[in-house]
Amino acid sequence: MAEAFEVKAVARHIPISPQKVRLVVNVVRGKNAEKALELLRFMPQKAAEPVYKLIQSAVSNAEQNYGLEIDELFISSIFADDGPRHRLSPYGGRFGARGRFKPILRRSSHITVILAEREVTEFVV
Repeated sequence: MAEAFEVKAVARHIPISPQKVRLVVNVVRGKNAEKALELLRFMPQKAAEPVYKLIQSAVSNAEQNYGLEIDELFISSIFADDGPRHRLSPYGGRFGARGRFKPILRRSSHITVILAEREVTEFVV
């Protein structure tokens, strides 16, 4: 058996919290690349656009650099990690209980997708 190609693409510093990105990412995990792009195109979530662009970029890299077909690619691994948190300073925040101060945190995320080549099995009758 030949080694299957894996194509990796990473989008960093996306200004959406990782919790919200994971809701979109969990929908497309394990699906065919073409089917995943069709699902993401019509999803109402804000995180669907960067995930769509990232998968489209990975597919384009696979076609251009390795000569793979989109029909043979599927999402073998996709995940969203925490990115840096931006604190609004000096006065961005809320006053909490007992005289405390609660700063407002702007969260960001890093999204990674790995596409793999699905082995095409031909049945001879």
